[in-house]
Amino acid sequence: MTRSAFTDATGTSDTSDTSGAAGPPVRDSPPPTAAPGRRRRGQGVAYLFLSPWIAGAALLTIGPMVASLYLSFTDYDLFSAPNWIGVDNYATMFGGDERFWHAAWVTTKYVLISVPIKLGLALAVALLLNRPRRGAGLYRSAFYAPSLLGASVSVALAWRALFSTGGTVDEGLAAVGIDTGGWVDQPQYALLTLVALAAWQFGAPMVIFLAGLKQVPKELYEAAAIDGAGQGRRFLSVTLPMLSPVILFNLVLETIHAFQAFTGAFVVSSGRGGPSDSTLLYPLYLYQRGFTDFRMGYASAMAWVLLAVVAVLTALVFRSARRWVFYAGENR
Repeated sequence: MTRSAFTDATGTSDTSDTSGAAGPPVRDSPPPTAAPGRRRRGQGVAYLFLSPWIAGAALLTIGPMVASLYLSFTDYDLFSAPNWIGVDNYATMFGGDERFWHAAWVTTKYVLISVPIKLGLALAVALLLNRPRRGAGLYRSAFYAPSLLGASVSVALAWRALFSTGGTVDEGLAAVGIDTGGWVDQPQYALLTLVALAAWQFGAPMVIFLAGLKQVPKELYEAAAIDGAGQGRRFLSVTLPMLSPVILFNLVLETIHAFQAFTGAFVVSSGRGGPSDSTLLYPLYLYQRGFTDFRMGYASAMAWVLLAVVAVLTALVFRSARRWVFYAGENR
């Protein structure tokens, strides 16, 4: 094969085939692959670093869950060996335990009231903090602090003192002519003290909402303003749709947390769920059956029922999300 080199005006050379014969196509060689032994060693190192987490998950999560599932089919009082009784715990729970159904109803009311109020406050404060102003970081920290303190026993004790007879709330309402007495002593108001305690801890969802608001493109607001949309219309047509994935995330998390509420109900009611079982949340009743009545098998069955209910509700929320959750770039 004869080749000739041509040099252009810029000094670069080009080598071309003057014979007109086309040679076979040149194929790129495949990239080298790691040797099987090296790949196995890499996997071994990965599992070595994962081993603390795997051991913790097996010993502290999976193992106790399997043990709890087994105990839910037994009669177990913490002091003697478990006695297999089949589904008797579940039959008693659904068929003859009136306090179980009462605790389920009180918990349902608590979730339906506290979660929307908490998320509403979190979104409202996030909208306020999203505007540029001095000291925004200080305000964010101040509003987030109750989320760090709200689950503590000391805060629950302070909450009980605030809403008890002669407490700050009672005296403040009496000063303006509203004489309700201590909320924690009134069956019609006692649950509202727990709702207020939950709503006060809106800091965590607020921070998540604020992060979501920072991601909304300003061009959308500008386009809506050019079309003549006011503040309310922009909130409904731009902010809420763009924030819907964050709303879904917060809704799922806060619903799960509400079903697990225990510390506030235990401290405010002194562990009894009173007055008149008005604050008998499901986790508190589970605690009573397990550690007061020493019916650990029954308490384990209650725990699995709670897990099933939360799982079903979470699945329904995710299924409904197809209708109201919108993602950027999605066509509907």
